[in-house]
Amino acid sequence: MNKVSNAIVISCLSIFMLTWQFSNILEDNYDRQKELQDKILKLENECSLNYSNKISYNVTVTTYNPTHEQTDSTPNQTADGTIIKPWKATQYRYVALSRDLLSRWGGPFEYGDYVVIEGTDDGKWDGLYQVRDTMNPKWTNRVDILTTNSRFKYKNITMYKYVETSIAIDS
Repeated sequence: MNKVSNAIVISCLSIFMLTWQFSNILEDNYDRQKELQDKILKLENECSLNYSNKISYNVTVTTYNPTHEQTDSTPNQTADGTIIKPWKATQYRYVALSRDLLSRWGGPFEYGDYVVIEGTDDGKWDGLYQVRDTMNPKWTNRVDILTTNSRFKYKNITMYKYVETSIAIDS
């Protein structure tokens, strides 16, 4: 009986010590998370001061999937040479722009630029994307979001990127 009592006491003390230790770890992580969120907010505010100008376009936003039917013979490679895993397409947050928007054909956007899309009906597709691909020449003033298998079309969507100079283009 004495051995059982000792085992119970030791188990209870161990559980108490582990609970106390994990509680301290969680509290430290919470404090660190709060500190990082404050830094992010500060950086976002600083960025908005440094890059207060933006190029904006009113575009049509659609989707494309990395398949032979919707791309060329290399659906796992974007126009800038990036290799993707087709089953993770949505996670990349890449877009293809119509040629009139790409600098190679006289537009203001380069491969690798980050663009912000705002105004999709449910807001699900709003956010930051990176330009990695080019659309078929038949399209103009259009953005294709790379997705695994989604389908949608939104008209009159605002796409913009922040710039350092005071360029202001609205099309």
